[in-house]
Amino acid sequence: MLDDDTTAEAAAVQFAVWRRLGGPGRLELAMRMSDEARDLTRAGIAARHPDYTPDDVEHALRRMLLGDDLFRAAWPKAPVLEP
Repeated sequence: MLDDDTTAEAAAVQFAVWRRLGGPGRLELAMRMSDEARDLTRAGIAARHPDYTPDDVEHALRRMLLGDDLFRAAWPKAPVLEP
């Protein structure tokens, strides 16, 4: 599947790179990308809420990722903060 802004040639190169990585390499890449996305999200939360402590930022991130019900079930004593 191609995005509208990706040429067939570019997609072929990308797929070849992914194939060379193998399953473990693709998993590591996906985990790194997930970590980086969470880091960017943390930075956004901290920028929007400069008064939040690092723990507050983590609570806001977890709430955003899990939704209110699951967040409250997992951390019943944690503050419910806006992400």
